[in-house]
Order: sequence, then structure tokens, then C-alpha cells
Amino acid sequence: MPDSGIEKTILVLLRISIGWVFLYAASHQVFVPGWSISGFLTHTKTFNGLFSYFTGPVIAPIVSFMVSYGHLLIGLSLITGLMVRVSAFFGIFLMMTYWMAHMDFPYIGDKNSFIIDFHVVDAIVLWLLIVKNSGHIFGLDAWASKQEFVKNNGSLRWAIG
Repeated sequence: MPDSGIEKTILVLLRISIGWVFLYAASHQVFVPGWSISGFLTHTKTFNGLFSYFTGPVIAPIVSFMVSYGHLLIGLSLITGLMVRVSAFFGIFLMMTYWMAHMDFPYIGDKNSFIIDFHVVDAIVLWLLIVKNSGHIFGLDAWASKQEFVKNNGSLRWAIG
């Protein structure tokens, strides 16, 4: 847990900012009828064989649901500071998946990003939020960690930090 007020402020701002990014992405997915991951995944280049599997008519609706509501839950979790370890872990998974999907090796997305782009940076920020227990800084993880049902459950204790 960070000691200085400046470090705490930066961690809270990072947590809320990246939470907003996920929440805003969800607003374009959850609340838009007919949104599908297929549009995004049909343009992959480096790992096309892997990602084309997820564009099929049976699996695409399932993956689309998981991605859109995953964005929503990750965003809400990071903004409120509740279960940040869990949401940041899934956020890292999504960011690295998007990084792979944007790849036209060695470029990511366009010729301006060589091997590393904002998805990798976002994943590193999410990892920092896990390591620093940022949900305990002006977040609900601090409150939740004091609840008896959390104290008595090892999985919840880990999730809350």
C-alpha cells in the first residue's frame, strides 16, 4: 500500500481513468442493439486463424456478450474500487487479446506503433493497480475487507486484497 498522498492520488486517478475507458467501451456495446465482436475480429492479420474461430455464428454472440458485459463490469469495478484485483486481471487479459488482434507484426494497428501500443501500456497500468492494492485507496475494497463474510472466505479475501 502506498504511503505518500501523491502516489495515492495518482493511483486513484489511474484506476478511475482506465475504469472510464472500459465503461465508455461498454456504452457502445451493451446499449447498441446488434453489436457484435465479429466486426472487430474479421480484420485481424497476424492471428487471423485464432480469432476467426470467434466470429462464427454460434460462438460470436456468446463472445460478444462476454466482452460487452465484461467491459461494463470491469469499468464499474475499477471506478468504485471494488474487487480491483479480479477486474484488473480480466482487463489485462482483454488488453493483451486486443493487442494481439490489432497486430500486423511487428506493427500494432498502424505504422506508428512498433510492437508496443496503448493496449500494452493499459495492461501495465492494470498490473500496477493490482500490485498496489489500489481498490483500498478511496475504493470499496477497503470497506469490503473489513466485512466478516470477506474475512471468513479465502477467495474473497484474495479478490479484495
